[in-house]
Amino acid sequence: MVMGSGTVLVVEDDANTLASLRCALEESGYEVVEAASGEEAMARLDLSPVDVVISDVMMGRVSGLDLLAHIGEHYPDTPVILLTAFGTVESAVRAMHLGALDFLTKPIDLDRLDQLVERACRRRGPRRRFSVSGIVGQSTEMRRVLERVRQIAPTGASVLIQGESGTGKELVATAIHHHSGARANGPLIRVNCVALADSLIESELFGHERGSFTGAHRTRKGRFELASSGTLFLDEVGDLPVATQLKLLRAIQEREIERVGGQAPIRVDVRLIAATNRDLDRAMREGAFREELYYRLKVVTIEIPPLRERRQDIRPLLDHFLELFCREHNRQIHGFGERALRRLTSHDWPGNVRELRNCVENLVVTVRGNEITERDLPGPLRQGQGRCGRSLELPLGRTLEQVERRYILRTLEILGNNKAAAAQVLGIGKKTLYRRLHEYGVPLGSDGGQEEARSG
Repeated sequence: MVMGSGTVLVVEDDANTLASLRCALEESGYEVVEAASGEEAMARLDLSPVDVVISDVMMGRVSGLDLLAHIGEHYPDTPVILLTAFGTVESAVRAMHLGALDFLTKPIDLDRLDQLVERACRRRGPRRRFSVSGIVGQSTEMRRVLERVRQIAPTGASVLIQGESGTGKELVATAIHHHSGARANGPLIRVNCVALADSLIESELFGHERGSFTGAHRTRKGRFELASSGTLFLDEVGDLPVATQLKLLRAIQEREIERVGGQAPIRVDVRLIAATNRDLDRAMREGAFREELYYRLKVVTIEIPPLRERRQDIRPLLDHFLELFCREHNRQIHGFGERALRRLTSHDWPGNVRELRNCVENLVVTVRGNEITERDLPGPLRQGQGRCGRSLELPLGRTLEQVERRYILRTLEILGNNKAAAAQVLGIGKKTLYRRLHEYGVPLGSDGGQEEARSG
């Protein structure tokens, strides 16, 4: 039996045949993705393109030949092997004319199938379409992002991923790591810079020696050492304190770190990927981000557009999360009603994919019928509210400071005074937002913002 590696999509509406093919292919070393219909196969290809497709010919509304034609149009580099219990010369000729790699009759010769799959994976080689589990997007903008990832992943270059909160920066960082050649065998260590207290950041990044500060009862490795031979992902790097930025810059330049309380430098071998939702150019001008570090991080830049600028991705995301959460919560919901779908696809999703995901999970858990209708939607969605793209008139003669103030306050108004969501939409840190509101004399409520604004 041929041993191989690659991802195979098996499309078969007969459960027993599907199970048999899965077992045989997994035994040969392939990762198997299943689809029980041509429609499901098309959706799965949009979610995560594969190396080879094996499809039954005789299925429901979308036959194997229909699927083959769809793949030829949208995924021309993906080879297709067709299976049928009713093999005829005519159907075989038509399949080959449409671009099938081969045409096998049932019962399937598994050795022959193994040979075909192995040959298809080998031929596909460097032309393999980039596949990222969990990244859903068929828009031109997201295809460009994925192509950029495919291009730079095998290199060792530092990468800066920019985009609003909730757009999927961590997923892109994970994809880069998993497609980075030998380094993919090493660890991917994540650090959420905004979640760490300023007093602990250096210890988290660089580690500490026993007794170096109160509570340091033992020597501890930092994230740089833990990421050795792999990738270190610094999420929300724009929120690092300036003092820590200087030490991070030295670690990147010298490829070595010193633990807190340590005496000797420690060599490190990591690839650095950073992400931010902040405008780092502006942060540099304000003295909140070091220029040298900025240019060290952005050897390669990937911009992830917000969901409102790639509306073509909203419907596939809705379908993806509906399927995901129906499976997770054991619900049988067939889809979205027409009016509900119009509301959902026209919404601006200020929280981006994260907001959409949370919305769909909530709907899956709470709806009573087998279809999500307009009346099931949350109030703001049902009434067409919460659109961050609503117009904002800015008459000429206003200063930049006045424009900024009006835009920040209008964003807060649209988002129901939700400061966390407003910071995400504006692409600034919460501390920066609180400082601005404090300057404008806006009450910050009882969420701790007043204290942050004064201390930040």
